[in-house]
Amino acid sequence: MKPETAPEAAPDAVPAAPRGLRIAMVCPYDLSRPGGVQGQALGLARALERLGHEVVVVAPGNRGPGWATDHLYVAGRSVGVRSNGSVSPVSVSPAAARRAVGVVREWRADVVHLHEPFAPALGYGFLLVHRWPVVATFHRSGVPQAASLLALGARRACRRIDVAVAVSEVARQSAALLCPGEYEVLFNGVDLDRFARARPGEPRAPAVLFLGRHERRKGLGILLEAFSQLSSSWPEGTDGPQAELWVAGDGPETAALRARYPESARLRWLGVVSDEEVADRLARATVLCAPSLDGESFGMVLLEAMAARCRVVASDIPGYREAAGPHATLVPPGDAGALREALVVALREPRDEGALDGAADHAGEWSMEHLARRYADAYRLAAGLHAGLAAGLHAGAPGLAGVLSGRAGGRARSGNVGAR
Repeated sequence: MKPETAPEAAPDAVPAAPRGLRIAMVCPYDLSRPGGVQGQALGLARALERLGHEVVVVAPGNRGPGWATDHLYVAGRSVGVRSNGSVSPVSVSPAAARRAVGVVREWRADVVHLHEPFAPALGYGFLLVHRWPVVATFHRSGVPQAASLLALGARRACRRIDVAVAVSEVARQSAALLCPGEYEVLFNGVDLDRFARARPGEPRAPAVLFLGRHERRKGLGILLEAFSQLSSSWPEGTDGPQAELWVAGDGPETAALRARYPESARLRWLGVVSDEEVADRLARATVLCAPSLDGESFGMVLLEAMAARCRVVASDIPGYREAAGPHATLVPPGDAGALREALVVALREPRDEGALDGAADHAGEWSMEHLARRYADAYRLAAGLHAGLAAGLHAGAPGLAGVLSGRAGGRARSGNVGAR
């Protein structure tokens, strides 16, 4: 779903606050570990500050509790919890959840933004007390294995969420299994400035780049198999590609995959790389390959590649399809042969500047600044609902919903999710 540009607020909309909002951004995942939700929480916080709001980010970390910076509070240490085919670095400590609520109370927030509200455990305290207006963003694709056990408690907790957001239609469908109701489907934001600052340089050879955790659902094993067979797919009578494969990240499959596919002149294992190096590598690579098998609610890495003017070859799964539109080559997930053929085409074809321009423009429509403006509307809507000031909206008036959704009669919530 492509993001839409919101029209001017309707006359019956809640007026903008005379000052910026004080927003507590609560992320359940350790910010010292790279991850999609962590990147979205931090990037959104920066974009909201540029719009004149004050933001504090509350999350677990790799240190004891306390203020890491003036705008980041670490509520406690994280532990690895297996979920959705991955290992998530979260806090499972009730004390950390209490500390999170306490620091937000002391900071005097206007609104609380919970990312993945049912991931343990920082968000639980806010759903229990419901002291502040709550906006909750659902990121994940799929539901936990213990969904049937969680369903009753989740539906009760959903009544404490004032505005529910999903990052994609896939994420909305997953969230609705636990919390039936209406959601505003927004998107994940691209930090365009990060890619504007990237240093492209010239690779020694055409390069394929993989970014992600080394775990089964990310499909790295499929990519390594496909890349090892590239020469067999090259047209007869021509030289095979002298392409390189750059593999960034780490994970539970790293050791086994490195043993099977050791480093060579054509295969480079980069390990965990910084955000700046990610941008630089995308600007230098010929192709970004995202061979995920499942479990992806949104194709953030695809849009980042497009912003860096890098071609994209990815699996044809719903989250990637929704984000990429016509600007990526999509192949059946898990099909090493199809992936190999798509890479051959991408490496052989001359660089199409017009196509790359179109893809970069597409990525620009998902900018973090655009997303921050949409969330600012969501925060004010949540504040109105929480305070009981939006009686007209409860009666079905479309104006305020239109402010958030970008169209009258949109899918902005008009009450607590679990209430329906």
